[in-house]
Amino acid sequence: MKKSLILASALALTMQVSAQTELRTTSKDTYTIPAEIYGQFAEHLGRCIYDGIWVGKDSKIPNQDGYRTDVLNALKDLKVPVLRWPGGCFADTYHWRDGVGPAKDRPRIKNVFWGGTMEDNSFGTDEFFTLCEKLGCKTYLSVNVGSGSVKDMNDWLEYITGTESCPNVDYRKKNGREKPYKIDYIGIGNESWGCGGNMRPEFYSDLYRQYSGYAHLYSNSTYPKRVASGSNDFDYNWTEVLMKRAGNNMEHISLHYYVLPIRDWNGSKGPDRGFQENQYFTVIRDGYKMDELIKGHLEVIAKYNKNVKLDVDEWGIWTDQEPGSIPGYLYQQNTLRDALLASTTLDIFHKYADRLGMCNIAQIINVLQAMVLTKDDKMVLTPTYHVFKMYAVHQNAEYITTDFKSPKYTFKGESIDAISSTLSKKDGAYHLTVSNVDSKNKQTITLNLADIKAASVTKSEIITSKSFADYNSFENPNVVKPAAFNGATVKKGVLTVELPPMSIVTVEIK
Repeated sequence: MKKSLILASALALTMQVSAQTELRTTSKDTYTIPAEIYGQFAEHLGRCIYDGIWVGKDSKIPNQDGYRTDVLNALKDLKVPVLRWPGGCFADTYHWRDGVGPAKDRPRIKNVFWGGTMEDNSFGTDEFFTLCEKLGCKTYLSVNVGSGSVKDMNDWLEYITGTESCPNVDYRKKNGREKPYKIDYIGIGNESWGCGGNMRPEFYSDLYRQYSGYAHLYSNSTYPKRVASGSNDFDYNWTEVLMKRAGNNMEHISLHYYVLPIRDWNGSKGPDRGFQENQYFTVIRDGYKMDELIKGHLEVIAKYNKNVKLDVDEWGIWTDQEPGSIPGYLYQQNTLRDALLASTTLDIFHKYADRLGMCNIAQIINVLQAMVLTKDDKMVLTPTYHVFKMYAVHQNAEYITTDFKSPKYTFKGESIDAISSTLSKKDGAYHLTVSNVDSKNKQTITLNLADIKAASVTKSEIITSKSFADYNSFENPNVVKPAAFNGATVKKGVLTVELPPMSIVTVEIK
């Protein structure tokens, strides 16, 4: 990314949060926030693909060539920059030939990881790449390393990107696609330390080196960026071994981190709704640990190859399933708590955006921290969807480095930062996003507009609600949504923002 030095005279701003807290820009290099930080993830899991994205051409639910019309339009409005598919754990059991050719001839397969569902493979390679073309987003393909082979990967890449006549390319053309598709990112395995093969880092490193070499040979010289299957949260040793043994064979390395209200993978993770403040506080607190995680893994990466980007390609909140939903489908509601987790996490991503390649929240529809929930012909936009749409102003914007001391949100003797923020500039406008995670106290922020050569607020929105457990249901879909915000005012060249408790505000300044 092109960098330019912030001139000391270009920007100098001061903000007050409660007791005269100051936020100042630093004179470090600036950089562009890659749109890919707002990436999405679609796995064959529960009702993410079927009923979520894909209903088939013969469905009574309005669709465009099999894609749900309401979902398709919602995702277009979201400006999805990149989409990861087909998994997740599912990727390491997926054999691409099952999902190409006439739909009536595709075999049924059992989704052994997620609920034992029988799938008809009506959504496969051509459907995925066509979806990405409809959305105008980049493609992130996860290949099967756990139960597949190099030949499987090579044939798949040739089917997708090949131009010269050969069996795989001719097969694609026979299936109705004359010109090749484009792969932007290729994930070589997924969670290879766990569901992707239960491998040791030493073993996976050698296997990765083998796959990664062929990944470029069979991709028609389009050279997708290769993503190595990286660490599970704080496992720095995995990153260390992989970077040491294969760091020169990759462009990106992944990182997975989920926040659990109750951090117990074998028991209850905590309810998705109806929770109390202890589980609200825990989620926001543990969400802030993303900063420590990214910093730690970047330090390891830099020891071996500073050019390798870090991808947080699975992140979000993981709770117990919604009571009454199908076991193994990971369907959960989405609350104001989740929206605040999203906004504060995105702020952290912005901070490290010069070293991050992309991030992919888990998952896009009907699974975990989803953007969209569907039920028959109904669709609801979640609080997290609204945060992503609100924060889209930061995509490909110039990140402005700031420093400030936040007031604290204290619960039962433990304290975390109450305020999280991002300042960026794009197309002649500044965008300031600020989250107040404090459940009880408002915060006041001031900004001297003269310091950024601006005169007024041109737009301001807020996301908030009465309770951190509020959510949007099919019966009441607009409980948590953006609203015009009148709490941002300008007097004598100073912007003042009154942030209610548990709120997310975006202010456009020109």
